[in-house]
Amino acid sequence: MERTLHGPAATPAARRFPPPGHWPTATPEAVGLDPAGIADAVAYAQAHESTRWPRRMVDEHGRYPADGMADKPEWAELLGPVRPHEAPHGVIVRHGALVAQWGPVERVDMTFSISKSYLALLALLALQRGLIHDLSDRVRDYDLDDGFEAAQNRDITWEQLLLQTSEWEGTLFDKPDLADRNREIGGDDRNKGTFRELQTPGTHWEYNDVRVNRLSLSLLRLFKRPLTEVLREAIMEPIGASDTWEWPHYRNAVVDVTGMDMPSIPGGAHWGGGLWINSLDHARMAWLVLNGGNWAGREVLRPDLVARLSTQAPGNPNYGYLWWLNTGRTALPAAPEGGLFCRGAGTHLIWLDAEQDLVLVSRWVDSPHWNPLIERIMGALRD
Repeated sequence: MERTLHGPAATPAARRFPPPGHWPTATPEAVGLDPAGIADAVAYAQAHESTRWPRRMVDEHGRYPADGMADKPEWAELLGPVRPHEAPHGVIVRHGALVAQWGPVERVDMTFSISKSYLALLALLALQRGLIHDLSDRVRDYDLDDGFEAAQNRDITWEQLLLQTSEWEGTLFDKPDLADRNREIGGDDRNKGTFRELQTPGTHWEYNDVRVNRLSLSLLRLFKRPLTEVLREAIMEPIGASDTWEWPHYRNAVVDVTGMDMPSIPGGAHWGGGLWINSLDHARMAWLVLNGGNWAGREVLRPDLVARLSTQAPGNPNYGYLWWLNTGRTALPAAPEGGLFCRGAGTHLIWLDAEQDLVLVSRWVDSPHWNPLIERIMGALRD
């Protein structure tokens, strides 16, 4: 089911957009926010750094902490680089102005599964350019490689990969899809990596990084260019993002594309790598999406395509096209139902509220504290 984003983003002509290298600031009062309430929200974020992810990021064995990414030993080896982190940081944007920031907002940090949400934008770009004719098309029919020839995989569509309902079966870059079967996001992961009979594609939702990496590889073969180049030229440069972000790949994820070696980037940092980016660049991306793909009068992505990010996944009404939803206000009770958000381990949150014309970027604040943080911001609204 596809939902429509409502709010000020519907009239982009009168909007404010930050120029490259600078984000104009405003006092909370100037944009209808209580300064004491915003100060309280910032202090709350600073006081609740994630305890599950040590700043060094890995244990003495060079692996993620067990309570951060609980892989079975045979699949726990990191394949991509990992970067230590510092203090929590983030920003609050309203009406196009930067009204609060805390911590090292220009620091380029790992962002884990928020990488997936950027992959979704690349998939929409492929649709906009006609490289994908329809998201209901079978990936196999695009003759990209043999990854969709097996009986389990032959009917998988682009949309099912985006919704995480593909049930793709296989091993990619030495990691089998089995590594993430029975994975429970935000819950008890004791069954993660155990056998489960696969279902018909499109009928079962499962958060599975191997399958997202399969989407990324398919998009690479579709664009026939490294996806970092495509993202930079088509999205990040038009919105004035910095040139400091990067997207490291696994050491074994270089593939032949039209006779050239190209990196296939992962849709997260489950085994290292993933998108590394600062908080201000995250906020620019979020401002683009909140404005329906428009940036200062330029249509970076068509609004009808951006609206499809909130298409509900069968089996999980809080999941869209690699973006998270707040259906029934069950994910973030303090936030309006119509918002969108990205989330990643570590923990990282980008929250978009079109009704209130507001963006929050929060880095390294423990996920149980996301809702109280949003509650403080919502409580600061004056109009």
